[in-house]
Amino acid sequence: MASEGTMKTFSLHWGSGVVEEEAQIETPYHRPTIQLLKFTDGKAKGSYEIRFCTYDHRGRFQRMPLIIDERDLAPLRAALKRTPKLRKLLARWLAKS
Repeated sequence: MASEGTMKTFSLHWGSGVVEEEAQIETPYHRPTIQLLKFTDGKAKGSYEIRFCTYDHRGRFQRMPLIIDERDLAPLRAALKRTPKLRKLLARWLAKS
């Protein structure tokens, strides 16, 4: 996780904030990324959301669907081990009802 001074920020129609946790891997084509967004302003202030996204090799956010090759699942799972809050939220999503 980045330090407070270097955290990534985001802005959406319903609020803005910081990327609190991020799991990212490098592949030959892009950088698949799963982010925990913490809203600090706007209608969504105080809430969290998960963003599945991708960055190019220069670190630029890409506005396109995230596609993950099955061979990249294990490295992405390993990257998620460094994101306790994000893992907990994903586990809630995947848990049986």
